[in-house]
Amino acid sequence: MTTTFRYDKESIFKEFEIAKQKDIALSKKKLLSDKENDIHKNRIKTLQEYIELENQSPEVFDDVNINFQNLLVMYQSKNPRDMFYKKVFNKSYAEKREESRVKTMRDYSVSEKVNHAKDEILEV
Repeated sequence: MTTTFRYDKESIFKEFEIAKQKDIALSKKKLLSDKENDIHKNRIKTLQEYIELENQSPEVFDDVNINFQNLLVMYQSKNPRDMFYKKVFNKSYAEKREESRVKTMRDYSVSEKVNHAKDEILEV
């Protein structure tokens, strides 16, 4: 049986955000950033459901180019945030954060100029 239903990225992002909020609610950590990266149970379940649906009815994801299998592997790892940063930046989250941290007033002024330039581009 085929279906006419089709996912788009927006609907997937909304469903994934709901799963993320459920995971955050399960966490006992204090800081939101720690809660976001503590428990991944619902996000893993959501990804597994997408993979199963994609195997059964691939047409449902015709308009989406997301590799759910790779995301599942990341979320099942010991530290998904670090795995993502290593994949994208070839550095751990801590290394990338330290690299981006303002260390001197010169760094701060350079950072402000970059942000100001970005704001100007967005306003055009």
